[in-house]
Amino acid sequence: MTATIVVQEITGTGPKVFTTITNRVRLFTADQATNQSTPQITYPVPIPAAGFSYSYWKHVCLDISSTFTSVGNIRHYSDSAIGWNFGSGGQLRRGARDSGDQGVAVDDLNGHSDGYQIAAGSQGVTGYTLEDGTNGHAFYKGQTTPTANVASDVAPNGCSIEGAANAITAAGKSKAIVFQVKVDTVANGAASGVQTAETMTWKYDVID
Repeated sequence: MTATIVVQEITGTGPKVFTTITNRVRLFTADQATNQSTPQITYPVPIPAAGFSYSYWKHVCLDISSTFTSVGNIRHYSDSAIGWNFGSGGQLRRGARDSGDQGVAVDDLNGHSDGYQIAAGSQGVTGYTLEDGTNGHAFYKGQTTPTANVASDVAPNGCSIEGAANAITAAGKSKAIVFQVKVDTVANGAASGVQTAETMTWKYDVID
């Protein structure tokens, strides 16, 4: 046998809920899982009258199980363009570290120290930004550059989520990429409505 690997999103804290992604990940102004069968329109990210609004951030990781020797060199990338109408100052962002792995651990297995942090903000209005000095994500907010544009994470190397060659040696979770949408104003080109689907790609090395 070899490793069984699925992509999961994480919500909640008591306990954390890992939801396997079979179809889509949606970003909301609430800490809620994505319905995989029916597209949701609850808690959209509103267009602000001024400044920016943000989704609640969302952790997305790999769940690795079955029989294998190791999984490592875990990377994530986009196709270099996010075709969403979030305005000229808007972006699909991710948590960023100044050096090393860009992913945050979400369990205490495989030598990890769990750094998962539930998203928060003003439900239905805006989330706290990842980089907020008070309410931001503890793993990222103190970095010189605490967020990065997902559109800049491109093949072949993309974003290194967990760079060690033999990072995962027993069943558990990989480190997670942490996504957040930033939305600009109508004056700067933001438009409401369900946005087009985007494909995100994971790459990793497996030793059976």
